[in-house]
Order: sequence, then C-alpha cells, then structure tokens
Amino acid sequence: MLLGYLFDSCKKIKEHFLIDILYLKSMNIDEFVERSLGTWRSQRSAHHLAFHHFEEVTSQIEIRSLENTDARVIELCKTNQVDPHLVSSPFYMTWLGESDWDEDEVLSGSTVLVPVPDIENPTKGRLLREQGYAETIPAIGYYQLVEDGSFILNTQYDRATAEEKIWFATPNLRLRVSLIKTADGKGVTTASFSSEIRSLDLEN
Repeated sequence: MLLGYLFDSCKKIKEHFLIDILYLKSMNIDEFVERSLGTWRSQRSAHHLAFHHFEEVTSQIEIRSLENTDARVIELCKTNQVDPHLVSSPFYMTWLGESDWDEDEVLSGSTVLVPVPDIENPTKGRLLREQGYAETIPAIGYYQLVEDGSFILNTQYDRATAEEKIWFATPNLRLRVSLIKTADGKGVTTASFSSEIRSLDLEN
C-alpha cells in the first residue's frame, strides 16, 4: 500500500531527531487529542498526481478542546444521530496558510471534530467532522489508534476517499502522511507528507 510505503520512507526523518522510543506507545483518543492541543506550524509537501504537480504549503494550525455540552458539538451529534453522551474529547481546529502553487490564494478554514469511541474497543471509533479534509462537506471518518501510538483515519466522501496517518515523533513534533484516492479507492490523486512543530511560549 502506498500509504505504508510513505510511512516507511518517513522513518528516516526520525533518525534526525532525538526521539524517546518510550513516547511512541499505544494511547486512547483522549490522550491523542490532549497531546494535539495547541498551536502548530505546519510544512506540507504534496504530489498532485492528476496534475503532475508538486506543491509546498506552509500554515499555522490551532487545535482547541471543546466541552461535550458545546452547542456545536451537540448540533453535530444531532445531525449524525449520535448520542452526545458517547462522545469523547471533542475539539475545534482552525488553519491559515499559503501555497506556492497559487501565491495569491489564502488557505484558511475551521471545523469541529467529535470523536465517538467504540464501546467495545476504545482504540477504534468514528470521527464526526463539521468539514471534511478531501471535500469541504460534513463527513464521518473511522479511526484506529495502533500499538505504536499512530492515529489512522479513513474517510469516505462523495467523490473521494482519504487515508491519514498521524504520529508523534516527540511531544512537540507531529508527522502526517495522507492519501486522497478516487471514490472507488483504486486510484490515488494526491499523496502528501506534513511535519508539524508545536509553537511554544518561551516566555513562560
């Protein structure tokens, strides 16, 4: 699988960072979201296979926690017919960036994300999204947290499918590989790799 190939090729990056192997361990969705909170500076390299084009995107991402009782969380649960009492660690994400493909275009947006863990297996579940990754429409993804602490997300859209894998190299460095596939899952339209560095308040 191409996603696995991308992940394996990115392992070389880990050799350039002093990674605490003990940090790469299994976690639940609450721990994953907790570690993801904050402001991140992202550098994404993407290959758009359909256009034979290579793109570099730099952006700032902010991830903030939400209460289970937040009106936006309740509304998203209602839309997807999910009991709000089943959700865990909902969060809100915003992003602002620019691309070298179109220097005049500003890439910005926001979305509410609501994890719904599987009752029988807390390492798996659904992720309700107010706005999707491959298409700017509401979406439901299916996630799994594997033994090395990686978060794997698969989302089916109307015209595409998305596969994402996110893991922490260190507490302040997240890595991500993504594939955008055709709706039938047989063709790949975009493959990307992102490194995300936490913005730290050095004054405190």
